Amino acid sequence: MPTFIDRVILHVIAGDGGNGCASVHREKFKPLGGPDGGNGGRGGDVILRVDPSVTTLLDFHFHPHQRASSGRPGQGSNRHGADGVDLVLSVPDGTVVLRPDGEQIADLVGLGSDLVLAGGGRGGRGNAALASARRKAPGFAELGEPGAQLDAVLELKTVADVALVGFPSAGKSSLVSVLSAAKPKIADYPFTTLVPNLGVALAGDLPPYTVADVPGLIPGASSGRGLGLEFLRHIERCSLIVHVLDCATLEPGRDPVSDLDVIEAELAAYSADLSDRPRVVVLNKIDVPDGRDLAELVMPEIAARGLGVFAVSSATREGVRALSLALAEQVGEHRAARPTQASPRVVLRPRAVDEADFTVRAHEDGFVVTGVKPLRWVRQTDFGNDEAIGFLADRLARLGLEAELARMGAEPGVAVTIGDVTFDWEPHLSGRGGRGARRNALAADALAAESVAGGSVAGGSVAGGLRDGEAVSVGSTLGPRGSDDRLTATTRLTRAQRFARRAADRDAGGGWDDDVDS
Repeated sequence: MPTFIDRVILHVIAGDGGNGCASVHREKFKPLGGPDGGNGGRGGDVILRVDPSVTTLLDFHFHPHQRASSGRPGQGSNRHGADGVDLVLSVPDGTVVLRPDGEQIADLVGLGSDLVLAGGGRGGRGNAALASARRKAPGFAELGEPGAQLDAVLELKTVADVALVGFPSAGKSSLVSVLSAAKPKIADYPFTTLVPNLGVALAGDLPPYTVADVPGLIPGASSGRGLGLEFLRHIERCSLIVHVLDCATLEPGRDPVSDLDVIEAELAAYSADLSDRPRVVVLNKIDVPDGRDLAELVMPEIAARGLGVFAVSSATREGVRALSLALAEQVGEHRAARPTQASPRVVLRPRAVDEADFTVRAHEDGFVVTGVKPLRWVRQTDFGNDEAIGFLADRLARLGLEAELARMGAEPGVAVTIGDVTFDWEPHLSGRGGRGARRNALAADALAAESVAGGSVAGGSVAGGLRDGEAVSVGSTLGPRGSDDRLTATTRLTRAQRFARRAADRDAGGGWDDDVDS
């Protein structure tokens, strides 16, 4: 079973917004109580947050699908739905978030760093919030907006001060075990280390520093040979690179200088950012007689390159303390020279005053509309409700969509696609005509939607589109798009009509018998 995972693909879905409620207040002696439907709750976000107690992406390896809770729907009596709970995912320090195509989204470094990976959908408004002077009793409510969905690649880059690199079996794990309290696996065969090992080293009164042991590198590691390519990313954040060279190797054609040149070439081929990183060379295994002689032979040549050289023995711990003190001093100097990280500033990017709310482009035999507002409005529209469709039509007209389509030469009946829904467009520029003209426009307006899955509808019908695919007739008795004629076309009788009806009822029933004694 793997215990160290440094790369996973995460599939996240934010919570959906709750649907708004269409409700009418009911109370004795209040026949026209008015709308009282509450709003739906907002869906929960998916948040990545750095947790120092987490050191691997193992949890996401076994559970790659993560979903936040959805908002609750609104209810009558102006009761709003509860918001969904945010899903907080703990990740190790040094996690890089990428898109599947390799584009970087964020680099989470430091305690408390977080990222809203997927935002929850907003809740739909209830009919109480949709009421206005023109639409006093809406018979519809908005649907909740779906939560965002995202596939993200998480890569862990170990945050360490010192990275030990070298050929397999060069003694890196042994060196980590004597520099720190870490207990990595140590054996006498290549590629004993399969995952990076991290240890905390103490050197005298100097501040502690962290040491990372990277799996062995071989020629061609930067192009995929061996295990190097999988773990070279863990070297990118270190402040000091330590070359651990084997002075007791039995392989023909190998010596400390040639090993140093090979590893340097692989690091340069992997990333140009590593070229200016400080280096230290450690000549290991000087407890072997031939190893000590070889170390003394190559030390002047390596020192001539401007590199610090230390001869050590992990087995006898000879020279380890001097090496640890030197590493602690260099790490301290690097920390002092590093600029102080300022707290992240909140950047506000308001929309430009001339930024368009939507764009229209010709596509095949129709037009495609894109934009945040039109897409959100379509997703929140209940296509099973004629009044909701009229409300959507009015919103799109006020946004200027109909005028833009007319300017681009759209003909009546042309297909207009917004998101997942295709409409048969019937032009009607609202806001100029009289009330009667606008009343007749609802059926002709058709913004009659054709679902991606369902067939087209002509005249005054609309396909149920996004959800059920059932066709719904647009009634001709409705008023202007999104308005409510029920308040003006009332059937309530006048006082004279009520008395006349009572008289007619008495005549039909034989009238009152005035001769009956009371």
